[in-house]
Parts: sequence; structure tokens; C-alpha cells
Amino acid sequence: MYRAPLREFQFLFEHQLKLQQLSQSRHFAGYSNDLAESILVEAGRFAEQILDPLNVVGDREGAKWSEAGVRMPAGFAAAYRQFAADGWTQLATDARHGGQGVPLTVAIAAEDIWIGANMAFMLCPLLGRGAAEALIVAGSAELQQRFLPRMVSGEWTGTMNLTEPQAGSDLSAIRTRAQPAGDHYLVFGQKIFITYGDHDMTGNIVHLVLARIDGAPAGTRGISLFVVPKFLLDEQGNPQQPNDLRCVSIEHKLGIHASPTCVMSFGDRQGAMGYLVGEPNRGLEYMFVMMNVARLSVGMQGVGVGERVLQQASEWARTRIQSRSVVASTAGAVPIIQHPDVRRMLLAMKSAVQAMRVLALYAALQFDLARAAADEPAGLPIHRRGELLIPIVKGWCTELVNEVTSLAVQVHGGMGFIEETGVAQAMRDVRIAAIYEGTTGIQANDLLGRKLLRDKGAAMHALVDALQDSLLAQKGADAGTGALIDAAGDALRSLRATGDALMQLAVQNPAEAYAVAVPFMKQCGFVMGGALLVESAAIATRMLADGSGDAGFLRAKQQTARFYVSHWLPQAVALARVVAGGGAAVAHSDADLI
Repeated sequence: MYRAPLREFQFLFEHQLKLQQLSQSRHFAGYSNDLAESILVEAGRFAEQILDPLNVVGDREGAKWSEAGVRMPAGFAAAYRQFAADGWTQLATDARHGGQGVPLTVAIAAEDIWIGANMAFMLCPLLGRGAAEALIVAGSAELQQRFLPRMVSGEWTGTMNLTEPQAGSDLSAIRTRAQPAGDHYLVFGQKIFITYGDHDMTGNIVHLVLARIDGAPAGTRGISLFVVPKFLLDEQGNPQQPNDLRCVSIEHKLGIHASPTCVMSFGDRQGAMGYLVGEPNRGLEYMFVMMNVARLSVGMQGVGVGERVLQQASEWARTRIQSRSVVASTAGAVPIIQHPDVRRMLLAMKSAVQAMRVLALYAALQFDLARAAADEPAGLPIHRRGELLIPIVKGWCTELVNEVTSLAVQVHGGMGFIEETGVAQAMRDVRIAAIYEGTTGIQANDLLGRKLLRDKGAAMHALVDALQDSLLAQKGADAGTGALIDAAGDALRSLRATGDALMQLAVQNPAEAYAVAVPFMKQCGFVMGGALLVESAAIATRMLADGSGDAGFLRAKQQTARFYVSHWLPQAVALARVVAGGGAAVAHSDADLI
């Protein structure tokens, strides 16, 4: 049974990320750590009592398609209605638009909990939040008035429609078109891989659709964004007649069976009525608002599912009795957690999950700090630090969780390969996370091309310096923690040098640079996550010395960081060597010989 990791959030919020500082700004004047704790306690209760029991139900039943529409697994519609009624869809949205305005860091922590309980369910409200954010940023006052209140409340859900059969990740190739028709447009085209494109949980679905206005320029410069609701609204703003759109099928997938992945057809008859969002030909720019929100949440899927399987594997290892100990003289079989290799796997899982979590929350905090300092010169650099971290969180966390779930299966032994234990489902479910919202390669290209090169590494240098300063501030008399800080500091210096060299290579030989962009992104994740995890251990060491906090919890922080530095951080050294010399082996290879 899944349990929300509430102590982790309390420690990180109060002692490491210091979220209380946000209350000093006018944007978060009502924030307190007590408020955050109460939110997460209730989020955990919803996860444990409502979402977790539905996780296996959703996997076994799956979403079902028919001509009448998509039917969700038993219990999902009721759970969603309760989720919305409890106000969970409103958490991070500004109060001006009907939301609760809590810091993004708190909202992302709640997502960690809910994703751990039921990843497939959570894809629906996550997309709804992103769609609402796009309308807040770019929608007209009229569009916001018509659609935002019910999207923020969760009464209606939202989607983003990008991909087409011939286009894939290359959005410059999309063919969906929009024909002007007075105060609206008629949209014609087909979209694929549309998560929750149809379902029976709400009275309306607000589709955000990328399309070309007739006569628009070719390529990405000619793409516009449209609101295309499933049901058209009457004069009172209520859903009335069906729009000219339909879900023609849903995909049969490896995992997340309860999440309908739809093929959507727009304009089979007279054309689907759509409303332009913002200015013509700026659709991709507006859609990236959604995608940045989504990418942070997808990175959190790596954390949440990792936490789930860590709990499952730990419980199994403590209760599964098998084989005599190789180090103890006890007679008879022992719990398998006593075996060194099982302990290694559990420590690998735990340290990876905690490093991913603190890095993801640290990234979210940058956006909160930037918002708090929006009227000050420091606001933009902090925001850019958050933007720099997005592809790292999304790419590294979703790649690493595949190893974490694989280890969970391994800890279970043969039973891990059996569906009833549940870890196989987690492994299947989370495999998509490294693919949708931009594959790992796309995240790495974004990190190098759009983040590092745009300011010649200034944001990266500032981030590395900030992590170094935080580590040095924690360095004290404890020799063990000091050694961990030194190791993390060395890794940060190496990362900075690797990034500088990669930027030079990108100018001189782009093919070689982009060939090693993924190894560099992973190096960033291992080093930055490791630096933050070591900082956690240093804080725990100081608290132990002061006699504050739960001693067992704090010693576990030390133990986890020691393992990470010994087992995970050395991978950064190997990755740095790949970045330094591995590009040519790819760039100058013969595709016909692969």
C-alpha cells in the first residue's frame, strides 16, 4: 500500500529549501510551512484512500472506446469529481483566476504524492492545469471569461493537441488547418497521442489545438493555437451541442492503461469551431507555456513512481524470507534485506529517488522565487535558472526511474515478473515518461541549444555557483560529511568545465556536440541531484549535533548520501569522458552501417 512521504517534504521545505522565505513577498504573503504541511497531509490522504486502490483497477480494466465515446475504468469518474470538488485542481493557479495561489513547489510536491498513488489518473488534471495556464498567459479576456473558471475548478478538463501522424515531434510539418469564419475559425485535421482526448469524467473537454490558418507561412512560423471545445457553449456559457470533433480510436499501450491516448479527428463534417488564442502564428510559443508546466510534472512522474516502487521493494525485502546470510552466523533463512546485494539495490533506489525529488523541487522553487521577485532585477535570472533546470529534471528523472523500477523488479526476484506484485505495472506505466512531452533527446537538445547557448552559459554558471555556495555553507567539523561535500564540489567543477567545452564544440562542430547532448544532460542530473542530496546530509548532520529532529530519519539521510556519492556520482565522471570525446564516433558514423 502506498504511503505519502510526508517527512521528506517537511524536511526539505523547512530545512533545505527554506520555503518560509516566500511569505516575505506579496505574491505568497499567506504562505506558511504549516499551511504546506496541512495541504500535503490531505493530499496524502486522498492518494492513499482514493487513488491508490484505483491504480490496479485502472491497469486491469483500462479505458474503453466505443462510437459513443471513451468510458473510464470503474471508480475513476467519481474519484475525479471528488478531486475537483476538494479543490485540488486549483492549487497553483493564481487567485485572480479562481485558484488558491499556493507556491508551485507545494503543488509539485502534491503531484509527487498523487502520481505515486496513481500515475494514469493524474495525467488528466496535470494537462488541465497546463491548458489553463496557456489561456492565462495568452488568452483574450473573453476566452478567459468563457473557459477559465470551469477549467480551474476542474469542472472541465483540458488537453493539448500537437502531434499528427506524419509530423511526430517535428511540429513544423503539421497539416491541421484553420479556416476563418467570422468571429471564429473552422478547424480541420487529425491529431494523435492525445492524452485524455476523450473521457466520461466531465461535462466538457477544452482542446488546445495547433493548426495553420489558411495562407500562413510554412514551418513553425505559421502555427497558431486554438481553443476547440468538445461541446459548444450557449449564451449562458453552458455546454450545448457537440462540436465537429470526435475520438476515432484509443491506443493499446504498454502501460498507463487507464489513461486514454486518443486519435482525434477535427472537422469531419462542416469543421470544428475554434477560437484563436493570442495572435496568429504564435501558437508554438504559447503551447510551450503548457509544455514547460507539463515537463516539470512529467519529471515528477519519475519521482512519484520511483517512490512507489521503493516502498514496494522495501516492504518485500523486509518480509521475504530466503537463504542464509553470507555474513552472519545465524542458522536458517533470513529476510532478504540482510543480503548485501539486495541492500545495495534498495540503497540505489532510495538515493536515486531522493536526489530526483530534491532536484525537481529545487527547480520548482526557482519559479516561485522568480515570481516573488518579479518586480526586481533578480527575477529574470532566477526564472532562467528554472528554465535551465526543466529539461534536466524531465530528461534525467524519467531516464533514471527506468533503472529504479527495474531494480524494484529485481528485488522481488521471480515474483517481480508476476503482475500481482504491482512493480511490473509501475515499470510499464512509467516507461512513457521519457518519451512524451519531448523525448530525452529533445530535452538534451533544448538544454544545449536553447538554454546554454542563448546566454553563453551564464545561467549554468550561476546555478553551479549557487550549488557550490550552498555546499560550502554546510561544511563543518564532521569529517564524513566534509568528504561528501568535497566530492560533490569536485563534480560541480567538472560539470562547469564540461559545459563550457561543449558550448565551444557546439559552435565549431554542432553535429558532434548534439551527439553527446544526452550524456551531458545526464551528467547535469547526477551532479546537481547529488550536490543537493549531499546538502541534505550535511543539514541532517548539523541537526543531529544539535539534538533536533528524528535521529533515525536524519541518520538515514547521511547513509543515503554516502551511498549516492559512492555508487551514483561516479557515473558523472564516465559521462564527462563521453561528452569530451564521444561526439565524433556518432557524428562521423555511416548510417548505412548501423
